Amino acid sequence: MLALLEVGAGMALLLGGGEALVRGAVAIARRLGVSPLLIGLTLVGYGTSTPELVASLEAAIGGVPNVALGNVVGSNIANVLLILGAAVLLSPVRIEPRAFRRDAVALTVSALAATALAATGEVGRLAGLLLVGLLALYTFETYRAERARPDEWGAILEAEGELKEGSRPLAPGRAALFAVGGIVGVVVGAGLLIDGAVTIARGLGVSELVIGLTLVAVGTSLPELATSLVAAWRGHTELAYGNVVGSNIYNLLGILGVTALVSPLPVPPELPRVDLPVMLAATAALILFALTGWRIGRREGAALLAGYLLYLGWLFGALG
Repeated sequence: MLALLEVGAGMALLLGGGEALVRGAVAIARRLGVSPLLIGLTLVGYGTSTPELVASLEAAIGGVPNVALGNVVGSNIANVLLILGAAVLLSPVRIEPRAFRRDAVALTVSALAATALAATGEVGRLAGLLLVGLLALYTFETYRAERARPDEWGAILEAEGELKEGSRPLAPGRAALFAVGGIVGVVVGAGLLIDGAVTIARGLGVSELVIGLTLVAVGTSLPELATSLVAAWRGHTELAYGNVVGSNIYNLLGILGVTALVSPLPVPPELPRVDLPVMLAATAALILFALTGWRIGRREGAALLAGYLLYLGWLFGALG
């Protein structure tokens, strides 16, 4: 019971802390005159992945690297199959072709790079440095391209910042309070979630990898889920799509990279056999659905959700 309370409290703090951190950071950036494009690309796109980063670092430093790896891979699977699927069911999304081609390449490269590194048996510090370098290159190239030739994708990134800022901008003092409080909430929440999840895994005889792939992954993806569903409910599913794509790229390049730099991650043999292929299949489905008419409709959304249910069924069925 205590472990369940820890998990529940951890998820609540991750959701509230992640939202407060991004809102405060966006408000401060606007006060400092940072461009809306850069705000959407970095503070919002990467800020909503802060819970995954902190949780993975907590797990790796705490001696449960399987939870850290499971969190990254499981979050990417849940982002596409669960979060985007649910958002598209609310409102279909139209894809901007030029920006999609760039991001599809980055998404594919990040997924294949992470899979190749995992196949070596360990994601070490050199691999982590490579992943972080790729993230920096992607961020720079996206910003440069949108500054040189603005298109609909730049408008989407700016709209993400506006969505997070809210209808009433925060005063400087409140913005700083939101940002600091958000950081504290995310750190404490990640610790509670990891502790509770590991306790549950050991109590039920479930592997730490499975708990990382499911409970921790979904828990740390709550900010993306909230952002995507709110955007879809308002009819702006292009924000939901952009949030998922940006988060998945950051998860593999930034979170996996930074975590490996801090603490090298041994890869359990079952991850390359099953879960990484599922992540690659989800990524391929996202790209394929987008290319068929530059639109992801409700039928594709239902297929994504069905895929996630099948994955969970296989995951927990294999335990029995």
